[in-house]
Amino acid sequence: MSAVALRGIVSYPITPFTHSNQVDETLLRNIVENMLRAGVHAIAPLGSTGVMPYLSDEEREAVTEAVVKQVDGRVPTLVGVSSLTTERTVHHARYAQAVGASAVMIIPMSYWKLTDKEIVKHYDTVAKAISIPIAVYNNPATGGIDLAPETIAQLLEIPNVTMVKESTGDVNRMHRLVQLCGEKLSFFNGSNPLALAAFVAGAKGWCTAAPHLIPALNLELYAAVERNDLPSAKKAFYRQLPLLQFIVKYGLPRTIAAGLGLMGIEVGPLRAPLQPLERPQVEEIRTILGELEVLAR
Repeated sequence: MSAVALRGIVSYPITPFTHSNQVDETLLRNIVENMLRAGVHAIAPLGSTGVMPYLSDEEREAVTEAVVKQVDGRVPTLVGVSSLTTERTVHHARYAQAVGASAVMIIPMSYWKLTDKEIVKHYDTVAKAISIPIAVYNNPATGGIDLAPETIAQLLEIPNVTMVKESTGDVNRMHRLVQLCGEKLSFFNGSNPLALAAFVAGAKGWCTAAPHLIPALNLELYAAVERNDLPSAKKAFYRQLPLLQFIVKYGLPRTIAAGLGLMGIEVGPLRAPLQPLERPQVEEIRTILGELEVLAR
């Protein structure tokens, strides 16, 4: 897959569980199929919504294989393969490639703060172990490490490190990346409330869990951006902004699980220590979804 093949709305499926706390592969496949039918441009299992750090190696492999097989080449798949150690990251990257993933995404994770040299070595080692593209994922709020634009630019010198997902919520980071790497840089927005600003800054796509709940609005925004229709893009963005802000405020797995539940899709218990939304927040998202006219009357 070339660096520019990944674009548009990149949807991150939640990992559902049975009431015996096993990954519900059947429901996962159904969720992915719903996203595909809605028209998303790529599927990215094992992101933050997919609770990757809470899964065993075997569960991660099951999720990877189930999603890649369900997608069946209809759109690109971007699989999260991050781990605390380089050895485990290589393992998951190789597995993703073996089952047919289009690309993998890596966020540096560490108990100790990593040096730039260590980070570059980490990515370089994984890159040499696989042949499919790698996306750099910068999200200090979850990974605990903030990659400076200059560090990301250095990582992009590694041959098959071709993309960046920037989730700090700072559009200036994106402008700086373009300055350092040129306008052909494939960067993707990972901060939901920043979607419109990121597209204006030149983002190739938007990595988001929102298509679980409002795929039509997400796609409407991207379509307006593609045809350079800023008034329509702003209209689509501001209509969905309250939900995007809510998702960020209360956490992706909790909010997506609650929203799907209100739409009649029960994704089972969250993986402890995560707990479901409290009743006031459930009512808040019910109101938001009601105003967006996505709940059955």
